[in-house]
Amino acid sequence: MRKIFFLFCVLSANATFGQNIDSMALVNASWNSQKIAAKTKLITYHFKDKNLFNANQNISFLEVGASKNSPNIALGSEEKELKTTSVFGKENDALAAINGTFFDVKNGGSVDFIKVSGKVVAQNQLGKNEKRARHQQAALVIENGKLEIKKWDGSRNWENMLPEANIMNTGPLLLFNQQEQFLDTAAFNRLRHPRSAVGIKANGRIILLTVDGRNENSAGMSLFELAKTMRWLGCVSAINLDGGGSTTLWVSGYGSNGVVNYPSDNKLWDHEGQRKVANVILLKKKQ
Repeated sequence: MRKIFFLFCVLSANATFGQNIDSMALVNASWNSQKIAAKTKLITYHFKDKNLFNANQNISFLEVGASKNSPNIALGSEEKELKTTSVFGKENDALAAINGTFFDVKNGGSVDFIKVSGKVVAQNQLGKNEKRARHQQAALVIENGKLEIKKWDGSRNWENMLPEANIMNTGPLLLFNQQEQFLDTAAFNRLRHPRSAVGIKANGRIILLTVDGRNENSAGMSLFELAKTMRWLGCVSAINLDGGGSTTLWVSGYGSNGVVNYPSDNKLWDHEGQRKVANVILLKKKQ
């Protein structure tokens, strides 16, 4: 019994030590930052020496202020047609865009509930016995350009009853009101992939984040690692978006085509590998 207890203490100490090293690496990194709009910055860093979760990681995110001068957050969605995140951004005259929630790759359209400007674009496509997927158990809600994260209350038509004009179901929920949320050990959660996420900081600032993956330059993250990353960046609530080949962060006027990260759909380390998606989150100028 003593040996088991000692081993438990050693493993716990090693895990804590590892987390401390990772959190320090993230917080102390010399992040690149540039202003793209009022109270809004694009922030990037490439961990090249396998010093974040023992891997190379490329992280890009927008941090949007909570003031009245900050840009508005909005949704873009198509019922059937698939478009790249950059096309969504350009067509909506946006400052920036990040890919949204999960969708039907073959037939187009979201598989999760979406409402844009008061119009329901898509209902949840439920599983057997009308069981909700984990990405249908929370939502981004936007009213007057301001974003919140809400958690499913267990009721059948929860999202249809929400009063906000703009709603996007997505997930899994990573953090909620400073509490880490339960994640099971399903492959989707524990394996590393490119990831996209939205977070809300204690001061009300919004983070729209991508982590690249499927490349030796950036391994990608598990959802457990993504949750830690969002917490270490100061988020009190955070939610996962569709990731993998969909992961794209676009900023108007940035680089050669506006794509900030390294989308993986072409299996190359460049900015050309965007996947066509059904919906996005937009950053727009104040009207």
